[in-house]
Amino acid sequence: MAIIKATVLLAALIPSVWGTTIFLAGDSTMAKGGGGSGTDGWGEYVPPYTTATVSNQAIGGRSARSYTREGRFNTIANQVQAGDWVIIEFGHNDGGSLSHGDNGRTDCGGTGDETCTSIYNGVTETILTFPKYLENAAKTFKSKGANVIISSQTPNNVWEGGSYAYAPSRFVGYAKLAAETAGVHYIDHGAYVADIYRTKGNSAVNAYYPNDHTHTSPAGASVVAQAFFKAVVCGRPGLEKLLKTQSFEGRCL
Repeated sequence: MAIIKATVLLAALIPSVWGTTIFLAGDSTMAKGGGGSGTDGWGEYVPPYTTATVSNQAIGGRSARSYTREGRFNTIANQVQAGDWVIIEFGHNDGGSLSHGDNGRTDCGGTGDETCTSIYNGVTETILTFPKYLENAAKTFKSKGANVIISSQTPNNVWEGGSYAYAPSRFVGYAKLAAETAGVHYIDHGAYVADIYRTKGNSAVNAYYPNDHTHTSPAGASVVAQAFFKAVVCGRPGLEKLLKTQSFEGRCL
């Protein structure tokens, strides 16, 4: 009886690796179903490589701003436990200009505390910068004792023009800045995907994009997920301890 009580007490004090959850917050490039028929998001291909439970809460068409406004970061914050992981990846839907109408997704320009005011769906909204939305979310999760990774957005088809070309959007740099400011881990997912795509070549990579240059097929989504874990193994933020393997395609950047 004493041994049983001691075991129960130890389990309560030390979080179990098997009880850890990885939460995913992102857009259609991460979400189930991706960008329509024949596509899927890379978040659906995370479970085979980790011992943790995976909660993919990515939603198509969302930006850091709209994900925040809809309370989706708060939903994760209400579920997350100390020791869990939250991976945040946005950027594809965050561009545009507020001067030509508000689509509900465009962030305020700038990289810090700048704000903009707009009326969206009849409601006056104070709009923050892209880094600030990510920083706020990351700090909320940290306050819950969770581990946070801010990840750069996946690249569009780097072989779309017939030759290899990768030009990171400004949101890649903004994501890195947000991670540094919030004091959380940063993964340059886009760079790792692009580098693996470079070695795979034109025909193979074009086949990953059945509908457009952004959304991947299931096979492409699997490659994108594995590229994320290659970056994790190389960067060693701690999440690598929850992986079933340390061997992934590609090189450390």
